[in-house]
Amino acid sequence: MGNRRQTIGIIGAGQLARMLIEAATPLDIEIALLAASPTDGAARIWPDVAIGSPDDAETVAAFARACDVVTFDHELVPEPVLSRLETDGIDLAPSADTMRIAQNKQRQREIFAAAGLPQPVHRISRSVEDAAAAAREIGYPVILKAAQGGYDGRGVWRIADAASLGEVAAELAGRDIAMIVEECVRLDHELAILIARDRRGGSAFYPLVETVQTEGICRQINLDRDIDHVLSTAAARIAIEIAEQVGLVGILAVELFDSGGRLLINEIATRPHNSGHYSIEAMATSQFEQHLRAIADLPLGTTERCADTAVTVNILGGSDGVDPRDRLATALAIPGVRVHLYGKEARPGRKLGHVTTLGDSIEECANRAWTAVEGLTNEPKPEGIR
Repeated sequence: MGNRRQTIGIIGAGQLARMLIEAATPLDIEIALLAASPTDGAARIWPDVAIGSPDDAETVAAFARACDVVTFDHELVPEPVLSRLETDGIDLAPSADTMRIAQNKQRQREIFAAAGLPQPVHRISRSVEDAAAAAREIGYPVILKAAQGGYDGRGVWRIADAASLGEVAAELAGRDIAMIVEECVRLDHELAILIARDRRGGSAFYPLVETVQTEGICRQINLDRDIDHVLSTAAARIAIEIAEQVGLVGILAVELFDSGGRLLINEIATRPHNSGHYSIEAMATSQFEQHLRAIADLPLGTTERCADTAVTVNILGGSDGVDPRDRLATALAIPGVRVHLYGKEARPGRKLGHVTTLGDSIEECANRAWTAVEGLTNEPKPEGIR
């Protein structure tokens, strides 16, 4: 496949698709989009767009048949649609089996356990009674997760007592959603690592980064030249094993907890990921270009750093509804700030874009990045973020 111009179809047209398009353009890779709406972020900037729901098997199949390979902007494509694409012989990267794992935290926990990979103590439950028994066994407080459908802090609850557990578990059980009840681990840092894997099993790693969360949403990503080498090596080993277990083709993000120097797997994403946005400026090959190379059967790119230190800060819509596009000059006046806006209408709390800075220290990079974000949104840096 690698020696002719090909069309890569992307199901979903959000910010990840938008940045995949930006990476595809220098390589002259044709991109086709299936967007739910013509106002989706990627649909706003690209001419080859089909409009249709990712839930509709016929619409998705018709779109996919016109593409050489199909990839995904999100994990929300339903199981029946994936099965239809498999039946039609569509080249999916990641595969339907890999997507099924990425969509379901229960499958992830079961596969990681079978492989002997480190993860929090947990139990799978389908009823209020089972969840309550699991919580008593593990000990309150516990973390309760919906097995499917959660992202950006949604579908995850910190549960302090039996009464709170019963309320949430009853709602999930009533919707026939499996639950994961897991220990509330000591959390020193939240970390993430990216691995790219091609169709022949070759791989390339990105550095281990720290992710800083507020209210379950990633706000800052730190690429630090001084990050612990032992943790980095351990994270790379975990990522290799997961990539093998899920049959990865493309980019995989592994979210990890550092608990007293021991790494525990939180969850995975088999697509470009927020934790890798720094790579656009800070790495010789961005995660988006790397994903395209892997799925298009092209050689993987080098993951050499362009900077020892980088900080990415996510731009969330401010409480007063300020549109960052109207305040762009404020951010661009700050030296070395790179702004990425996603083409979304501003709403409070909505992820509208990100900024990245490169420099000599996390503190210096973060100061410039947050100054830019505050200028774009009129919102102060949350307390507790350095």
